[in-house]
Amino acid sequence: MGSFSPIHLLVLAVVAILLLGGGRFSNLMGDVAKGVKNFKKGMAEEDETPSKPAPRIEAKKSAEPAFDRDGERVRDDR
Repeated sequence: MGSFSPIHLLVLAVVAILLLGGGRFSNLMGDVAKGVKNFKKGMAEEDETPSKPAPRIEAKKSAEPAFDRDGERVRDDR
């Protein structure tokens, strides 16, 4: 109970073909096959190495603290 047997799957496939029509169903399966083929082709292609490395972005220097650990003023921003 609750599991699909091969007969159930066959009946569902026949109903899907009847509802969608034979041509539409075959076009849908063809599109799925093309997608899988393109995916495999993309995975098989080697990644191209860039001719020159990407430019590095320099990070801004972090701000100096205004107070030290003991609460003493380190710099005067007034």
